[in-house]
Amino acid sequence: MSWAMVTVFVPTFLLVSLTPGMCMTLAMVLGMTQGVKRTLWMMIGELAGVGLVATAAGAGVAALMLRQPELFALFKWVGGAYLGYLGVMMWRSRGRMAIPLEVEVAAPAGRVQLALQGFLTAVANPKGWAFFMVLLPPFLDASRPLAKQLVVLIGVILTIEFFSMLVYATGGSTLRKLLGESSNVRLLNRIAGALMVGVGLWLALG
Repeated sequence: MSWAMVTVFVPTFLLVSLTPGMCMTLAMVLGMTQGVKRTLWMMIGELAGVGLVATAAGAGVAALMLRQPELFALFKWVGGAYLGYLGVMMWRSRGRMAIPLEVEVAAPAGRVQLALQGFLTAVANPKGWAFFMVLLPPFLDASRPLAKQLVVLIGVILTIEFFSMLVYATGGSTLRKLLGESSNVRLLNRIAGALMVGVGLWLALG
């Protein structure tokens, strides 16, 4: 695709990606509770989900999926309920997603668990599907090979999305350190838990 089109697409998606949303909130929460390094596993799952959604949207599959509202509603309700459950556990300072009250207690969340959480959040987000359906078509040139254009656009999307999540995760980790110095671990768990429940509600009702 033409460089002129790419230079227009980059700032457009950058503004959208940096806007607080479901995946960015999740990155911030995990930055608080798991640290930036472990949050990278969630990012891997989220990027896989975003790549899948963007590819499907660009190929026109998203339109078909959105015509099945019952199936899609069930999927996002299940995902929302799962995130809500994690949020309640974090509020109670329980479970692997919460910051342990004592460093020796509770192992960090598993890598697969974090990756699945990121993937589920990205794929079950109806706004993500709708957004890519609207955003990608104007940047696709019918006179050029579709596959190559999608590769370029999705590569740009995943790169920007990764760095945006990294910014949010670092902000969450910084907040953890500030509150941790005041021994407010329970407060931090409650903040993170409330945000996680909010993400779950956003996913289920959005």
